[in-house]
Amino acid sequence: MRRILPILLLGSLFACTSTKTTVDTAATATPTAAAAPSQLATHVEEVRKQFAPDKRTVLFDVKAKENGVLVGETIVPEAKAALLSKLNAAGLSYTDSIQVLPEAQLEGKNYAVVTLSVANLRSQPKHPAELATQAMMGTPLKVWKAQDGWYLVQTPDHYLAWVDRAGVKLMTKAEIDAWQKGEKLIYTNPYGFAFDSKDKQGATVSDLVYGDVMVVKGKSKDFYEVSFPDGRSGFIATSEAAPYKEWITSRQPNEKNLVATSKRLMGLPYLWGGTSFKGVDCSGFTKTVYFMNGIVLPRDASQQVNVGELIDTDKNWDNLKPGDLLFFGVPAKDGKPERIVHVGMWIGGDKEFIHSAGRVKISSMNPSSPNWDEFENNRYLRTKRPTPGPELLDLRASSIYE
Repeated sequence: MRRILPILLLGSLFACTSTKTTVDTAATATPTAAAAPSQLATHVEEVRKQFAPDKRTVLFDVKAKENGVLVGETIVPEAKAALLSKLNAAGLSYTDSIQVLPEAQLEGKNYAVVTLSVANLRSQPKHPAELATQAMMGTPLKVWKAQDGWYLVQTPDHYLAWVDRAGVKLMTKAEIDAWQKGEKLIYTNPYGFAFDSKDKQGATVSDLVYGDVMVVKGKSKDFYEVSFPDGRSGFIATSEAAPYKEWITSRQPNEKNLVATSKRLMGLPYLWGGTSFKGVDCSGFTKTVYFMNGIVLPRDASQQVNVGELIDTDKNWDNLKPGDLLFFGVPAKDGKPERIVHVGMWIGGDKEFIHSAGRVKISSMNPSSPNWDEFENNRYLRTKRPTPGPELLDLRASSIYE
């Protein structure tokens, strides 16, 4: 199950830190009447719905205090401008203490690149917090703020979460541009290692998983020499990696390849927040399968359901094609909204789909099949077919690593 992550908790996960930078307070309105907090809050909510309908991908955490002071922060300057414009037009009094990120204490290091094989990104800036998602080595990130050795970052698919400083290398714009210009290598084995010499029996520099990206320094008969984002060097077997440009141009996300890729993950353990060969949750599984074929899906099941073409809502299994995504959950009822809580991928055969539930496994919608999944059948809601569009990032047409 993959539910909506509580990125804003206890009032606000993204509340200003003790080292919060000075904010712009010059935009205090000239009022015609004193504004009640409820009046301000109404406009705040309107702007939030307009600019930040999904708090997992857009930060607009603003509140109106009793004294008419607007506090909080956002990563969208246009949202703040729109709010102040609304308040001014309404003649409401307020004091603007909204901070627009990135914060100044980052000193221009507003970018980062993942330096571990898999960086764990969490819902709060602490290790016991919920695992929100993962990011592979070489993934470029936007950095918005720092807190107690953690950074609020945003992945290329716009997901917001916290990463501990050991997992990334902070960079300025010039530094990340220089990194991006390097010739890239992608690791294509499910799991392996980089060594400190051209010897698989030698000491390791790092473990590696499918999707890790590094800079190529050289190549011999059996090994690539690579550079990691934090400056370390290592050697990787040539049979376990490929030049990124060759890899991405070879991606063909067709039915056959999606099914074959999904079966490479069979048996992986379920891991809440996992999106790698170290473990996957349900949407992390579908995300990983599509990534291995050059397509970046949104992170969560409740986001993936908004992507692509609607294929079925009535269990007409003959309409489905391998690669289609099946969504499960609780339908809207008695004024309560629909809840998408699980996703799997259709693979055909005996009405079969593959999903991460305890482990990555194959289930069937055929009651006569030995792997009939009555539980998922009973909570099935719809099937969508991912198609090109603004919600999908096609790596073949993007420059994430370049």
